[in-house]
Amino acid sequence: MRIATWNVNSVRQRLAPLLAFLREAAPDVLCLQETKCEDHVFPRLEIEDAGYNVAVHGQKGFNGVAILSKSPLQDVTLGLPGFDGEAQSRYIEAVIADGAGGVMRVASIYAPNGNPPHTQKYLYKLAFMETLTRHAEALLDLEEPTVLAGDYNVIPEARDVYEASAWVGDALFLPQTRAAYQRLVNLGYADALRATSDEGGLYTFWDYQAGAWQKNKGLRIDHLLLSPQASDRLARVEIVKSMRAGDKPSDHVAIYADFAA
Repeated sequence: MRIATWNVNSVRQRLAPLLAFLREAAPDVLCLQETKCEDHVFPRLEIEDAGYNVAVHGQKGFNGVAILSKSPLQDVTLGLPGFDGEAQSRYIEAVIADGAGGVMRVASIYAPNGNPPHTQKYLYKLAFMETLTRHAEALLDLEEPTVLAGDYNVIPEARDVYEASAWVGDALFLPQTRAAYQRLVNLGYADALRATSDEGGLYTFWDYQAGAWQKNKGLRIDHLLLSPQASDRLARVEIVKSMRAGDKPSDHVAIYADFAA
């Protein structure tokens, strides 16, 4: 089973590369972030024609998350349970058959950026992460294979950024931010990439500005966090770096994990 996540940075602007990714990588599940459209204008028909079921939680022009799945989506949850700030569409969760007689619980997450620090935006980011951690802990009690996938807007470690010193004061790399992410990991969730590689310089985001892509000035901020039941089945993780070199690309690329039956 292949589960992918991608901050698409406008699903309607990125429909062609999205459909190409579904064809070429053929994920069983794809979590999208920053769809940036209301549900009624999401390109549902085109995606269904590609063989995918669709669950969306969008808003006009900002944020927005979705889950695309070859199998039907069950028990869909729109919005992060327990979070007061859910006027922003940042969380969707569903249960999906894994093709081997079991199920996989999958969430698509678009965590707040939080910049500038020391403002209400940063407090909102921390509140979101705290609520996510509480919900993630509750999900562990279900003892299901669970994948919490998405754009966390967190650089976990210095090896996950091209130049750590340039990001010391940024909301994505502040000690409080990294500690919030680590609390999720400490619950028992595995960072899928780090479960398979210790290598630095593995990035999922390159800014549109200042030639970041050409200079490989990237960040790793898109993550798949796995419950123990999912982690036990993890076989492979890949960052699809070539997507960033395509025509009119998102500033993020997809990352996927393959799971044994």
